Amino acid sequence: MSEYVIKTTNLTKQFGEQTGVDCVNIHVPKGKIYGLLGRNGAGKTTTMRMLLNLATSTSGEILLFGENYQKNPKETYRRIGSMIETPGFYENLTGSENLQIFARLRGQHKKDSVQNALEIVGLDKETKKTFSNYSLGMKQRLGIAAAIMHEPELLILDEPINGLDPVGIQEVRKYLEMLCIEKGVTILISSHILNEIEQLADIIGVMHKGRLIEEVAMQDLHQRNRQYVEFVVSDENKACLLLEQKFGLTDYSVHENGSIRLYTNLEMRSKLNQCFVEKGISVSKINISEEKLEDYFSNLIGGGEIG
Repeated sequence: MSEYVIKTTNLTKQFGEQTGVDCVNIHVPKGKIYGLLGRNGAGKTTTMRMLLNLATSTSGEILLFGENYQKNPKETYRRIGSMIETPGFYENLTGSENLQIFARLRGQHKKDSVQNALEIVGLDKETKKTFSNYSLGMKQRLGIAAAIMHEPELLILDEPINGLDPVGIQEVRKYLEMLCIEKGVTILISSHILNEIEQLADIIGVMHKGRLIEEVAMQDLHQRNRQYVEFVVSDENKACLLLEQKFGLTDYSVHENGSIRLYTNLEMRSKLNQCFVEKGISVSKINISEEKLEDYFSNLIGGGEIG
């Protein structure tokens, strides 16, 4: 099993009588992108703020890089980059000038760190444009540049694609994937936009009303939500033999009441139906079915969309 860069045990945050985060157990493996999903107000930002020591937990444990975050906080947080809210950049300065100020405030002395960060997010050619003239996508990318300037091993980003147009979303997604694949950076990213996280994350955690109600690898979810054609037949054993022996089809599953789900060669359904009927198998239903991830999550959190 992968080493967990972030692991929480029963992480809880109470605000007076209200529980904002309730016994959350998150497991973020090294070198992966973990998408934290949930409606606005589900507890995602509060969880991230506790991970970054910007908010104090009421109870529970946080392990970062396998150790309690309080053991050596200065050293631990040097290994982390974050963007919880859009950083306060100076409107009248260029991206490079803004990052130079950030570097000086952090006491960074690596002379090419600003240039490298701008190159990674594709802003190195925008040398003259001031922050006030940046598009929203460029502003978000500069925020990411500020977060990665000190070459962190872990990146924690709260809603980095919020408010972006499709091009901006694609740009940010591309840079995050590159950071993970080429630089080996572990990324925890929160969002309420399911289809964007679906394209980016290796693992997702779903938060609802302060609780983490699902944590699953994206690969397993796609397997669970594969498209299939369903035949309801009078003799499933005979039908399965035909699928295998006559057509060489083995990627199917058998369910109750004579239901067979075939996951490949969906376009052959009328030919298969004809063959079943010719061999004396009556077919009472043919149905193409796919549970969309949106439906899955709507069911998980009790109706309505994630967002």
